[in-house]
Amino acid sequence: MAQLLDGAGKLGWVLLKSVLRFVFMFFNNCVAIPSYCLYLLLLQPLRIWDSSTFWHIEGVMFKWLLAMVSSWGWIAGYTVTEWGDDVRPFSEEEAMVIVNHQSTGDVCTLMMCLQDKGTVVRRMMWLMDHVFKYTNFGLVSLIHGDFFIRQGKAHRDKQLVYLKDHLDKYYHSRDRKWIVLFPEGGFLRKRRETSQLFAKKNSLPHLTHVTLPRLGATHVILKTLSAQQENGSVGGETGTPNQTGNKRKGLQWVIDVTIAYPKARPMDIQTWIFGYRPPTVTHVHYRMYPIKEVPVEAEALTDWLYQRFVEKEELLAHFYDTGSFPHEGQKETVSRQMTLDPVWLCIIQSFAFASGFMWYSVLQYLYCCLF
Repeated sequence: MAQLLDGAGKLGWVLLKSVLRFVFMFFNNCVAIPSYCLYLLLLQPLRIWDSSTFWHIEGVMFKWLLAMVSSWGWIAGYTVTEWGDDVRPFSEEEAMVIVNHQSTGDVCTLMMCLQDKGTVVRRMMWLMDHVFKYTNFGLVSLIHGDFFIRQGKAHRDKQLVYLKDHLDKYYHSRDRKWIVLFPEGGFLRKRRETSQLFAKKNSLPHLTHVTLPRLGATHVILKTLSAQQENGSVGGETGTPNQTGNKRKGLQWVIDVTIAYPKARPMDIQTWIFGYRPPTVTHVHYRMYPIKEVPVEAEALTDWLYQRFVEKEELLAHFYDTGSFPHEGQKETVSRQMTLDPVWLCIIQSFAFASGFMWYSVLQYLYCCLF
């Protein structure tokens, strides 16, 4: 009987905590996202007069919004340990970031672990499934200039054309530095069986922890944002000016990011919101490749991309067996705990709620004046 009461008490606490977290996040969204939109609406004259400053301010607020999402997981004990190459010194250089995709929590994990990477968060572009356009964060991503891609053979060719047009229109004009995509084109649990059947039919590696990546978006990004060399690789200056009028160097790196969850149990957005899972450490591995080593010709790029995901498979298999990532020439890499500043998180949350109250008061006053 005592055990039953103890279990009921724990369950009650989990439910109460989940409800309180949901209420807080609901109001957090209600004040932060409208405030972001209204500030940018107020600053539209600045966008015409000095677009560089406008997008700088927008990027700062965008980073704050992503920090708020990161704080939801942080206060529940969901943290990140980083492995592999240190990408922080390259935060000012242009890069394409390719990530394995297991669940909706992957995006939240990236939002958290990129917070301490200089100006990356405010100057990055995301490629995500079009369904995210209809979420609470969809309007923010739409304003920021992220690209929503529609999956499926029926849409594939048109989507790649739309992607190229989007990059030409927004990537350079808004001074973006990193572009993040999930080449697998869907969640692991949804694509694994189809990917394995395709691999068997075409004598490709059998993968369990990742799926074979799709080439389309990666190919378009490389061809659009990098200068092609005579040897078929990419690199050099694009010749496209940035907001200051200087020539851009174009993509300089491909950053291969591998996300691993303990016991291969992905963290989904529901867990991130309600916090019902015990404190969990998500592990993120980085491996950097100079852009000059990346082929741009379709067949060679396909082989190169497949090899990266075979390496991801090996990394994840090693992690699930040992709890750590391997490293060439060493038994294991040196890990580092990614941290967020709680004081800074409190400041931006306070600013969000203060802004929400201010805009509510302004709009209420205008409504009373007009009606």
